[in-house]
Amino acid sequence: MSELFRKYIKKENYPVHPSNIAFKTNFKNCIYEALKRRGWRETDSEMEWDIMWSEKEWIHEVFDHVHLQPHQRVNHFRNYAELCRKDLMIKNMKRYKKNLEKEGKLEEAAEVDFFPLTYNMPGEYSLFVEEFKRNPNTVWIMKPIGKSQGKGIFLFQKLQQVSQWKSDFRWKPDNPQAEPYIVQRYINNPLLVGGKKFDMRIYVLVTCYSPLTAYLYRTGFARFTHHRYSSNPEDICNSYIHLTNVAVQKTSENYDAQTGGKWDLRLLKLYLMSKYGQDRVSECFYKIHQIFIKSLLAVQKSMINDKHCFELYGYDILIDSNLKPWLLEVNAAPSMTSNTPHDFELKVGLLDDVFTIVDMERVMQGNEEQVGGFDLIYRQTPFPMPANSTYQTYLGTYNQRATTLKKLAKQAAQRMAANEATKVAAK
Repeated sequence: MSELFRKYIKKENYPVHPSNIAFKTNFKNCIYEALKRRGWRETDSEMEWDIMWSEKEWIHEVFDHVHLQPHQRVNHFRNYAELCRKDLMIKNMKRYKKNLEKEGKLEEAAEVDFFPLTYNMPGEYSLFVEEFKRNPNTVWIMKPIGKSQGKGIFLFQKLQQVSQWKSDFRWKPDNPQAEPYIVQRYINNPLLVGGKKFDMRIYVLVTCYSPLTAYLYRTGFARFTHHRYSSNPEDICNSYIHLTNVAVQKTSENYDAQTGGKWDLRLLKLYLMSKYGQDRVSECFYKIHQIFIKSLLAVQKSMINDKHCFELYGYDILIDSNLKPWLLEVNAAPSMTSNTPHDFELKVGLLDDVFTIVDMERVMQGNEEQVGGFDLIYRQTPFPMPANSTYQTYLGTYNQRATTLKKLAKQAAQRMAANEATKVAAK
């Protein structure tokens, strides 16, 4: 259990004592640290575990061929790719928007405008060429559908660069089925801070798709480039200017190892408010909040719901110079490797709160609205903010996880003591 819970709950009162909970994972980063901190014990057994933090490959190769016990939990839904593979995410978004239009919900459909114009390659190559010719000076970005950390991404402004890609990656005799890509209209007016481009990594936890139940983590971070932004055509191939991925930026000679190129989301929000005003920034963050809900609704009917599954998503959001947020992608396996001490504590705390919600110890009631740094944002319907709240969303606000966990721990301790007293009286 979370360390704060252990201060208030007697060992003998746990419904399931932490030392009796077996975990399995091959990760040796913040995930492993968070699992160990809870007092759970590690196992290398193939199937004798209570909770597994698995690689995505395990879901593909093993999950459909095993029978899990009712109490066992795993950190991916079977078809997580519906949201987390770039081409499928866009397909589901387009379908969701079209269905809203068919239902006459035109205002709602108009709000599903937070992803760039996208084509699947090479299948929609001819459609892309038509659009390209209509807007010949547009910058486009190519992304492989299943890779991360900026691998395989490149920008282009000339059609011959795509023709070269076709030759190199699609029609080689020894490689007839190269990995599919998507091509998107590049957002070439990103909001800049200190002249540098950034995007945001934000965490959303889904514990169930039927009914949809989702929690938003207040704390995230902005990832900055280490070079000043440029829209000049001669800089189009400079990944250090255009790609915010830490895996790319840490190879730059300008890389700042002390900050890791990251800035706490709350500090970013306060800075933006000082520059653009509270109302505009609050509206921007509320739209980001809505992106999470709409994207989950877009895949809800496609997802295979399973009581054994939960998923921690890493959303990548870009804000443009008009303070419009854009959804770049959703990660099913957001990096839990830290590059600074602050990053380490953020991720270990985040994971600890995930495990508190998953509740292997069975000390929660299941109706909590805030758990650590997580706030409930959807349970069958959007979860409303308190009537007296001055916020439209808690995203980027002060993370009160210690205070919240202390309160939950005291409540749990009182319930357990009362249950114990009832048992004693019954005897």
